[in-house]
This record gives sequence, C-alpha cells and structure tokens, in this order.
Amino acid sequence: MTGKTVTEIKTTLAGERQTFDCELLHADAHETVVIYRMPKDMQFEDVHLPEGCVSLGYFWAHKPFNAYHWIDARQRSLALYFNICDNTHISEAQIEWRDLSVDVLITPDLRCRVLDEDELPDDLDDELHAYIASARARLCDDPAHTLAAFDARRRKLLAGA
Repeated sequence: MTGKTVTEIKTTLAGERQTFDCELLHADAHETVVIYRMPKDMQFEDVHLPEGCVSLGYFWAHKPFNAYHWIDARQRSLALYFNICDNTHISEAQIEWRDLSVDVLITPDLRCRVLDEDELPDDLDDELHAYIASARARLCDDPAHTLAAFDARRRKLLAGA
C-alpha cells in the first residue's frame, strides 16, 4: 500500500460535487484502485456495511463505470456496487468522474439490481441514454463471473498490501 492520499471527486448530472479522501492502493496505466474505510455503520439497500469495513474503489479512464468492492474485516465480499459514469479523469492527486445516476448492485447471492433509473432527467439525450443502457447490460450480463473476477483482483491487490 502506498499510503498516499487521493481525492475522489464525484459530480452528479445536476452538478452537485462530493469529495472523498481515499488511500491509494494501486495505480498503473490501466486502472487506479483506492481504499476507503467506512467511518460508521451504513446500510445500503439490504447490505450492511459495518464501521471499518473496506471499500476498494476501482477507476478506469475509458470504462463506462467505476466499481466499489465492499469487503468485511475477514476480506469477504459484502457487495459490488457500480456507478455508471463518464468523464473520468485520473491524476496522481485526484480522481474526477461524472455520476450518470444509474447504479448496479451485485451481492454474494448473485442478485444483480439496477438502481436509480428513476433519477434520470426526462430531457436526457438519446446518446447518453444508449450509453447508460449499454453499460447496464454489460454489468448485469454475468454477475457470477463479475463477482469472481473482482474477488480474484481483491485477493491479488490485498496480498501485496
């Protein structure tokens, strides 16, 4: 683990900004992975995220989503949470991305849920609708494979941490 702080900056379709200070775990030309520790117990849908559990945030400049892999103290998957996004820019100090409202939640029981489609603005252009639909379909295509791939990636990353 590098211990270096990276600021994640999320901008919504409405222009609201949120920032999160994360710890850099891994960065190369293809992906950046950060760690965020839950400061308190949280509930997301039917997933309980206990205080201190880890969120591994995966960011790519050229994918239509980012991912948060929530894991417990024994490094078991609690859930995978994807934000469909665009305009991702990654530098040494920060990760900026635009949240396109629609999210996908995959839980260890392999349920794949599409969330927040009702939050899309009525006047969203057709091209952006198609972009979101394509990303959603890609993420929901094979939840078992997706979860297994992130579990393997997590094991590899945390073995070196």
